[in-house]
Amino acid sequence: MELNGLPVHPLIVHLAVVMIPVAAVLAALYGVVKWRWALRWPMVGTSFAALGSVVLSWYSGKDLLKRKPELEQIIQPHQERADILFWVTIVFVVIVLLAAFLMGGPSGLVSGKGARMRRPHIVEWTLVSLLAIFALILISMTFATGEQGARLVWA
Repeated sequence: MELNGLPVHPLIVHLAVVMIPVAAVLAALYGVVKWRWALRWPMVGTSFAALGSVVLSWYSGKDLLKRKPELEQIIQPHQERADILFWVTIVFVVIVLLAAFLMGGPSGLVSGKGARMRRPHIVEWTLVSLLAIFALILISMTFATGEQGARLVWA
């Protein structure tokens, strides 16, 4: 895939670099009960945008490697990290969906509309913990993958 003669991969990657931290921060903040009503749908939306950008980056990277197979040895560490990031992002989105639909909290509206029933503490604490852990893993893997890619370009 090319755009004006340039590989699309370096362009698409920047979308993932922006969307992943935003989704991760929203997911981590979703642990605050009073903010859930306001963060639920932005968290879900940005998580899907992050997943979409990772999938596009992953496939455009595979396409770039197909076009330039001589780079395979050089790109190997970056590719391995990208594979991990791909799967971590999928798991993250599943956890986000579980949290969005299972975790409740009060409404921010005066009328109280939009309030959702809270689950047992063990369910909510497990989901909050998983959100925080996977948010950190996701940001770490994004940094590690991007760092390796940047070193390839600038070395």
